[in-house]
Amino acid sequence: MSADSPCALGLDLGTSSAKAVVIDTEGKVLSQASAGYAVTSAAAGYAESEPADWWSAVTACAREAVRAADAQPSAIGLSGQMHGLVMTSREGGALRPALLWPDCRATGALSAYQLLGSPALARLANPLAPGMTGPLLVWIAENEPRTYRDARWALLPKDWLRARLTGEFHAEPSDASATLLYDVVSDRWDLEVVGALGLDASMLAPLLPSSGAPAGRLTPAAGAELGLSAGLPVAAGAADTAAAALGSGVVGSGDIQLTVGTGAQVIRPVVTPVSRSDAGINLYRSATPDGWYQMGATISAGLSLNWVREIMNATWDELYASADHRGQAHDPLFVPHLSGERTPYSDPTLRGSWTALSLADDRTSLLRCALEGTAFAIRDALDALLADHRPSHLRLAGGGTLAASWRQLLADVLGLPLYAVDVPAASGRGAALLGAHAAGLLSFADIQGPLAPQARLVAEPEPAAVAFHAERHAKFRRIVAALGTEIFAERTGALLEGTA
Repeated sequence: MSADSPCALGLDLGTSSAKAVVIDTEGKVLSQASAGYAVTSAAAGYAESEPADWWSAVTACAREAVRAADAQPSAIGLSGQMHGLVMTSREGGALRPALLWPDCRATGALSAYQLLGSPALARLANPLAPGMTGPLLVWIAENEPRTYRDARWALLPKDWLRARLTGEFHAEPSDASATLLYDVVSDRWDLEVVGALGLDASMLAPLLPSSGAPAGRLTPAAGAELGLSAGLPVAAGAADTAAAALGSGVVGSGDIQLTVGTGAQVIRPVVTPVSRSDAGINLYRSATPDGWYQMGATISAGLSLNWVREIMNATWDELYASADHRGQAHDPLFVPHLSGERTPYSDPTLRGSWTALSLADDRTSLLRCALEGTAFAIRDALDALLADHRPSHLRLAGGGTLAASWRQLLADVLGLPLYAVDVPAASGRGAALLGAHAAGLLSFADIQGPLAPQARLVAEPEPAAVAFHAERHAKFRRIVAALGTEIFAERTGALLEGTA
């Protein structure tokens, strides 16, 4: 393409890295770049990042991607990690590190939600999880009253980034619906819930109508740091899962997609908002002007695999290569719930384990079992989501699904053929598409029609391996149940000691 042809920049603010993707008006990815930042944990169950580090990573990868594309973007779109919380001043400066979705310090705040009553919980339409924006905000109000008092805005990560780009403060439905402060069915902030929790509704940014809506223009100061022209239109943007669905072409209720990154999500679009929160299933707004999707989610994917990799001093290549080795019946079982679990357990207190270790085990077998245990956690989420429907195949997306041996292990554990979407940066591409839409370069009919990427078969389950893993998955479920029982007993014992 010529340097004068219109293109769009997508900025994806992930949990541990930012990505920048440049696309042309045919949806083709021209370039992409990434830059990482730290997720810190000052205490057990904490997960935080510095927004200043986010901004440094965004500026670095945006400059690199634009330079590689050799074209100046005509618009910017956004995608971001869900559920987190950034407490800011009136001008948008962060007052403390951002609290992230794996954080479970707000477990105690869930008791306030339980008191809301059935009608309110039905409107929220989602299982209660401590890493969502609402419980985290309750925790800040109760434990850091000065921060809460000084704050003007309580923003989701992507909305903080947009404010940094435009100087304007907004929210939008795809991210807001995942806060436990939102009436999902009526598509608005649930002010009754906010008030019942004792929170200040004025901290919640005004809602834009959809992810593709115009949300301001790039300020001269932000443009200078990004190396872009001031005044570029910026789209509202979307939650990363919704953006990934858009970027990878999930458009109909027949499409079931697995995305693996720091966490893993299995999603399916739905026409009407039907809550299944009792099964640990989430219900959120999509990145399109209307529509919803159901999601089964595990927080025990790349987050847990990276922990295993680090403590065993293994590279990612070594970890994925371990899946080439045939599993044995005596192999240990790895439970990856290092910081609780969402679907189907909705239990932030669950913890991980290695079970049935023996002298026959070596480094390779332990690495392989870490992958297998992660696949079992994904299988649990998939089974809960698809209790009423078994698809013929799954679409596969996300940076954590590129290794062929890992894909095969997933196919064998899930028992389904996997069709990969050739868009490694699906969330970033979705973000760029939203930017192009906000600037009038593309319609949603284009995005969901001719520009939707095709998927190709990359792994087919092998019957013998499916049977082998089905037996081990049953053992895995029994271990998870036993761990849950043990943790429950510990909690009960501690409670009894406290009342003695």
